[in-house]
Amino acid sequence: MNSLDVNKDPEIEKAENAETIIEKTVTEEVSESVETTNTVSNEPVIAEQAEEENVPETAPDGDEKSQILPDYNVFSKSGLIDALKVLIQNDPEGIKEQVEIIKQTFYKKLKAENEEQKIAFLENGGEEHDFLPLKDELEDELRNLLNDYRTKKAAATAQKEKEKENNLIQKQHVLEQMKSLVESNDDVSAHINEFRALQQKWKSIGHVPAQSATELWKQYNTYQEAFWDLIKINNELREYDFRKNLEAKTLICEAAERLAGETDVVSAFQTLQKLHEEWHELGPVARDLREEIWTRFKNASSIVNKKHQSYFEGIRELEDKNLELKNALCEKIEAFDYSDFKTYKQWDEGTQTLLGWQDEWRTIGFAPRKANQKIFERYRKACDSFFAAKAEFYKESKNQLNQNLDKKKALCEQAEALKESTDWKETSNKLIQLQKEWRTIGPVAKKHSDEIWKRFISACDYFFEQKGKNTSGLKNQETENLEQKKQIIEQIKAVEKGTDPGENLAKLRDLMAEWNKIGHVPFKEKDKIYKEYKTAIDKQFEILNVDASQRRLDNFKNNLKDMSTKGENKLYREREKLVRAYEHLKSEIAVYENNIGFLSSSSKKGGGIIKEMERKIETLKEESRLIEQKINLIEENL
Repeated sequence: MNSLDVNKDPEIEKAENAETIIEKTVTEEVSESVETTNTVSNEPVIAEQAEEENVPETAPDGDEKSQILPDYNVFSKSGLIDALKVLIQNDPEGIKEQVEIIKQTFYKKLKAENEEQKIAFLENGGEEHDFLPLKDELEDELRNLLNDYRTKKAAATAQKEKEKENNLIQKQHVLEQMKSLVESNDDVSAHINEFRALQQKWKSIGHVPAQSATELWKQYNTYQEAFWDLIKINNELREYDFRKNLEAKTLICEAAERLAGETDVVSAFQTLQKLHEEWHELGPVARDLREEIWTRFKNASSIVNKKHQSYFEGIRELEDKNLELKNALCEKIEAFDYSDFKTYKQWDEGTQTLLGWQDEWRTIGFAPRKANQKIFERYRKACDSFFAAKAEFYKESKNQLNQNLDKKKALCEQAEALKESTDWKETSNKLIQLQKEWRTIGPVAKKHSDEIWKRFISACDYFFEQKGKNTSGLKNQETENLEQKKQIIEQIKAVEKGTDPGENLAKLRDLMAEWNKIGHVPFKEKDKIYKEYKTAIDKQFEILNVDASQRRLDNFKNNLKDMSTKGENKLYREREKLVRAYEHLKSEIAVYENNIGFLSSSSKKGGGIIKEMERKIETLKEESRLIEQKINLIEENL
């Protein structure tokens, strides 16, 4: 993306020159120093032309360039398919990058799986030229989804062009109405409001086809100049417009200057584009202030543009450095000598070494686009050479693997013969001994490994599950946990509001922590005891005047324990949901803060709206702070 060239703005220069000509004409023809409003000047007209012809459409709120994209590398193939299904329901214009990342990640994983199938095929005695990867139905589903996406994108593009043609018709109709007012023999001053309404309608109509934009704007400019030239507007009205335009442009300058401190340079650059569009929409200021206010805006824009340019230069430098690191890593893998490996241990250690280098490869970012594929092929070739040699070694060890399989089958038969036994102690010892013997047997072929292990462990698990069902220790423990939780509830109820609320709050939190340490209670009592606990906690929070946000945060801390017992996936899903909510709130806050800048508090009604918007912004910020605290708590548990 190119930076805005604020030092050479031909549209602004053109607008300033056009305004000078208009002022001269007005001065000569209107003896009472009649000037036009900001709509007379060519400055907003040229700006609108820039909008139609030159200024690229900025990305809408939530564009993928300003989002925190998910790390699709951690998704499974089916997870990528599900993510794509959800993604293509959105506007096709704003998801192109994410769709491409999902596609590349999917085929990267598919290729890795094919490589694993190939290695397994070779390990099992197959010849490389006989290998054919298994057909993956998910690939067909991916292709269908990509076709749906392309269809939707084409339809959206066609719809957009259709809308532009419709906008052209609407603007031509507005021009006809303007022409009628200009050529009317009536008192044109009676049509000022009507003409202004047409101007507003013109501005409300969207883009038109680029080939029609210039001529359309020439006609619009001609009619509005002709109309306002007929109106004798006094100098006070013009000076008023100058002041209002100066106020608006000063606010834009301040907004542009604040962007210099924005850490997200891409977002700052996009915001700057919007500010330039707003600037071009405004009319002129007093002649003696024109150069000063433009220089201020230009200088602020230059700072943002330089940061934007430096940001992408930094990315290019980083990619060059990544290429150097990847070349060095390829040289290291190519120099790895495994020609003397004769044992499983040596191959396992060598594999760990190579996997470590592969992990290091994955930590290195992208190389320059023109070199990225070539360096990856070099890396893949070096790794494939090692694994091909390892496959040959395992092929030669096939007889030993088969012997190990026979031994493990014998152990499975013994375990299966014991699993129905009710002699809990003696059978437990025998099964434990079989498990120890199992660990002394070497590996089997990978295609049998999971199956034989599941057969053996299933027999063992079945026995120990039956043994567990016939013991009452667990039930006794759950009953004891129930009594302990009842005692804690009574202690919570007994906490009284003293002179030191902080001490009481600390005591209450200690009791909550003690509650969380206690294990499960009988299932039928679970909901009842928790409801009593929650009621007691909420009542104490009210007594201690703990605000709602803190109570919600404390309750969330308690819920983290249950989430943790369900595995990291549960925590990751909860964190992802909170991050999406957090980004949504930040977007809402930005919209409100942007809108509030366009309101004036000079009127009673305007002041009320501002206060309401400020209240809304504070509420959203408070909610975002709470979500941020929740995210931090999850990351601590992870």
